Amino acid sequence: MIDMGNKPNGGDIAAPRAWKPAKTRKIVVPDYTQSPFGAADYFLKFLIGFLAGAAVLFIFYKVIPLALTGGVVFGVVYIFTSAREAVKKRTTRLRVQFFDLLEAVSVSMRAGNPLVKALQSAREDLILVYPEDCDIIVELDIIVGRFNNAVPMSEAFSDMAERSGLDDIASFASIYATIEGKSGREDEIVRETQQIIADKMEIEMEIDTLLTAAKAELNIMLFMPLVILGVIGYAGAGFMDAIYTTGAGRVVSTGGLVVFLLSYVMAKKFSNVKL
Repeated sequence: MIDMGNKPNGGDIAAPRAWKPAKTRKIVVPDYTQSPFGAADYFLKFLIGFLAGAAVLFIFYKVIPLALTGGVVFGVVYIFTSAREAVKKRTTRLRVQFFDLLEAVSVSMRAGNPLVKALQSAREDLILVYPEDCDIIVELDIIVGRFNNAVPMSEAFSDMAERSGLDDIASFASIYATIEGKSGREDEIVRETQQIIADKMEIEMEIDTLLTAAKAELNIMLFMPLVILGVIGYAGAGFMDAIYTTGAGRVVSTGGLVVFLLSYVMAKKFSNVKL
């Protein structure tokens, strides 16, 4: 027989779950200057850089030892560039997550909740969208945990801004530190910061949309010389032998390689638009 004595009535609605910081896991303060890669990621990036570098050098010189040596160099360089890109992508994700946080906090504060209660409510909302180990959830646990230990919330926001290096978070932390405990305009500050971030993100999305086709054309133009050299070198019936067997040909190959690398670097730099 099923005991119905402790079962709530059909019309009852369960109370919302209260916010509780994770107690079963150790919270590590994120360091946004460190790459999130593991050993397998580093090996994969090295392998990609090695294969790409070796292929390019072999097309230009057709000297296997030189191609292998250059491939190792390219692999090491690609590890560092990929790690830097991963750090940038992580902070970009944090910026989007911070925008979502401000949106949730703004809604809660308009309902009359103070900032700390709004942060706790926002965490419950964000946990439905992001995994518990994502950066913004960890940062929320750190901020609320420090507040519960008598650390001013402005100091916790400032620490987050310093570690992330994001101007939007730094601006919010600076303004909040100025008005903390002195003004009732906290909800306005949250909404204004959210709107500023939204405007910047909208502009960046428009720029990315405009540059998408240009980036695709640029990549094709960069790698077409490699395809042409490879096809002529193997199917040209000795047409390119002078480049690979004479001193003057080596000079021409080296010049072409330098121009190719400079074009690649400049293309990457000019296609990276910052606001």
